Formats: sequence, structure tokens, C-alpha cells
Amino acid sequence: MASSSSSGRRLAGTLTARPGAASLIPGLPDDVAAVILCLLTFPDQSRLRATSRAWRLLLSAATLLPLRRSLRLPSRQLLCLFPTDPSLASPVLLDPTAPTAWWPLPPIPCSPQLYGLANFAAIAVGSHLYVLGGSRFDARSYPLGHPSPSADAYRLDLALSHHRWERLPDMHVPRGSFACAPAPGGGVIVAGGGSRHPTLPSNGSRTSSTELYDAATSAWLIAAPMLRERAGCVGFMVHGAGEGREDEFWVMGGYDGYTTVGGVVPNDVYCRDAVALGMWSRKWREIGEMWVEGERRRLGPVAAISAEDGKVTDLFMLDGHDVFRYDFGSNRWLKEASLRRKIPYAEFCGFVSLNGELHVLKSAKVPAEISYPRRQLKTRLALEFQVYNPVARKWRVFTTYPPVGVPFDFRTATLCTVEL
Repeated sequence: MASSSSSGRRLAGTLTARPGAASLIPGLPDDVAAVILCLLTFPDQSRLRATSRAWRLLLSAATLLPLRRSLRLPSRQLLCLFPTDPSLASPVLLDPTAPTAWWPLPPIPCSPQLYGLANFAAIAVGSHLYVLGGSRFDARSYPLGHPSPSADAYRLDLALSHHRWERLPDMHVPRGSFACAPAPGGGVIVAGGGSRHPTLPSNGSRTSSTELYDAATSAWLIAAPMLRERAGCVGFMVHGAGEGREDEFWVMGGYDGYTTVGGVVPNDVYCRDAVALGMWSRKWREIGEMWVEGERRRLGPVAAISAEDGKVTDLFMLDGHDVFRYDFGSNRWLKEASLRRKIPYAEFCGFVSLNGELHVLKSAKVPAEISYPRRQLKTRLALEFQVYNPVARKWRVFTTYPPVGVPFDFRTATLCTVEL
């Protein structure tokens, strides 16, 4: 720990070595003060940057991340939650180390004629948060129940003191409900998608196109299309899984067809297979069906756990009340655990990995604390987290109160993780 302490002392000392500069925290050595500030939650760090120039420099990503590494502190992942249309409602960040530490982000700038953005992708690459595509409703079009796909792309740098969305070049192909993952070199890769109503069944569009955003040139590059059209799919990057141990972009599940039952009731044709794109060979390969007929209807919400180098080590799926682990060798989903608290099938929930654990999110209403017992009992909107540790194979449950005034509908709410 002596070397870590000396590293923290050197980093903190550079901030206060100027002539006449005050210490970070009066009465404390600067190395101790730097460690204290480093351990604060992200919302607290964001608020405290304005305290002084030394604090602003220390709590910037350029200084804070090397300091955390030198102190051998574990990487910290934040949950980014989009309750609804991000152009109307602010997305919020949650630091799971303190379930009350919420931090609102600015809404995405948008045309007043457009509303109801859904089926978009939210993904973080480093300190950059991307919002891509989606199904967009237009107040000037008819019918309103048939949205059009969006090619919009936005980015927000969470390392900056002032958070502001940056408009990026549009994707070549408009798309919503598509597969998306960080690409090697700091970019983003997307595949598939289309457009349809987020909650009402409809025969929406589908595409097989694939493209990659190059952050260095700020341009979208066309890649080889998938073997067939697919929407409603999930994507993730697997390192060293292909021939010659090349990195691969995997696309799982989704739907590739559309039928009706009795000529009236709409019904999707769901995919039971997966495909993978080699990042060096630029070729797709088929993975095969992951389950047999009758085992399950479709792929459930998927969460990937990655190592510090970004390599996906485990892949999990939430199917009803059970959590399944994907076996890459047999191409099958094996039961891992059951939820500690069952969730009714009629309710939708969120599923995401944070800091090596699986988080199942569900809207809840809990009794509110009131000063006068004779008043009518009130309830308060809350989020219930069921957290599963796949190493210890144990569950824990906690409840938090997000700064959002409406219940979360996880058919349209979007989740992603940000590592800072």
C-alpha cells in the first residue's frame, strides 16, 4: 500500500504545488484528501468540482482514473437509466455504491414536431455515452401508430464538468431495436433493427445492414450485412472467439418474420440462433440454434459480464423467474439461479450487469413516511433491485427512490452501464 499511497501523493501534489495554492482539505495531507475525494460517489464528485480549481482538476477523468488505478481501487460502473423518451425526460445515473446517489443528465435536444422516441440504443464507450437510432413518431404524419426509424446519433462526454449532448453524423441506415456493442478502437458497431411501435404489435420494417462508427474520423463505415434481416436483437463483443482468435461481434435473438394468427392477431417469428461478425475477416458466421422447439418462445433480456480488459467472460439471460448462463461450447442456455422474489409474468423488468453482478430492476410503490398518522396512507415510487453475485451464488435486495415522477415501463425504458 506504500507504493499506492506515494502514487496518490504525487498525483495530488501536482495540484497544490503552485505557489500560494491551498491544500485540498485544510488540516489533512493532500494524499489523504485525494483518497477521500476519490472514494466519493460520482454524483458527489460532480457537485464538488466547482468547489475550487484544485478539486476540479483532481475530480476530472484525466486525473481521477489514474489515481484510482494507482490506489488499486476496483473500477466503478454506474447505471444509466432512460425512463422514457430521452428528448422529453432526463436520463439519470445511479452509483450502486450508494443507492441514493442519483444524478440527472440533460435531455437530448430534439425537434418539437418529433416525440415518443423508443427502441433506441444507449451504450457507453469509455466516458462517452451514445444514444443511437430508435423508432420516432412525427406529429405531422399519419397514422401516428406507425413510427419511422431514426438515423440520429448523439454523444455525451461524462468526463466533462458541463454535460452537453453532441450531435454526431447520422447512420447510413435508420434503425430501431437493433444490436449494438463497443467496437475495437473506441467506436461503436450496430447491426439489424427496423421500426415498429414499442408496445403495440405491428408489422414493422427490418434490415440486415451493419455499420461501424469510427470515433477518430467521426464517420460511419459500412460493414458486411447480416445473412438475413433481423430486428429486436441484442449484440455484444467477444474477444478471441473466432478463427485465429479474432474478435467477433455477436448478434443474438430478435425476430426475422411476421405472421398473423387467424389472419387477425399479429405474431412475430422469433430467431433461436445467433450470428457473429469477425472484426478482422469482416465475414459473418452462423452460430446455430440455442434452444429447441418448445423450450422457450424467444430470447429474454441478456446481460454480459466482462473482465477489466473488456473481454466478455459470462453471458446471462433472464427467462421468467430464472437466470440462465450461456455455454459457449455447447451453444445452450443452462439454468444458473432463480429470482429471490418472483415477478409476475404480466410485469416487465430491467436486466443489466454492474460491477460483476446481475441486477434485476422492477418498479415498486412503497409506503411513504408521513408526519401525521391520521392522514391517508400514501405511496412513493421506488425501484427494487434484486442483485445476484454469480461467484458467490447469492442474492441481495435493496430499494432506491429515483428522481422520476412516473413508474418505469421496462418495455420502453433503456438501461446501460458506464465505467468511470
